[in-house]
Amino acid sequence: METKAMTDEQRKAIALEYFRRMDRGESVLDLFDDHAEFYFPKWGVAQGHAQIERLFQDLMGILASVSHDIAHANVIQQGDLLVVEGTSSGSLKNGETWRAGVTHAGRWCDVFEIRDFRIQRCYVYLDPDYGGNDVERYPWLSKQSESCR
Repeated sequence: METKAMTDEQRKAIALEYFRRMDRGESVLDLFDDHAEFYFPKWGVAQGHAQIERLFQDLMGILASVSHDIAHANVIQQGDLLVVEGTSSGSLKNGETWRAGVTHAGRWCDVFEIRDFRIQRCYVYLDPDYGGNDVERYPWLSKQSESCR
């Protein structure tokens, strides 16, 4: 199997394009290899285009909009691996909003493996409770939401 040589800048461009498409509400599926893995908290690992597409359909079923502040993101690269850490803001379809630094949600870290000009693996690390509704298990969330108002 032949692999295509890539530069760090090319890998970074693919990862940043992923965030730009997400923010515009566009499909990211063609950025992924046919056999890619994608992990999202509380969803699990999706393998291959069909499962990744279903994961994004589920995610977009709750998100109305999202905006990643990629201009200020931290990027660490080593070979095929690229780690992007940053902040986001957005709204849920139920009207709730989040913004990093204002609400508890909005800080994230994605670990990409990019090879042959396709994302082979992307594992997302964040708290998917964007609205801070899990107060029964984490009672400090109700105190934080009161102080944010």
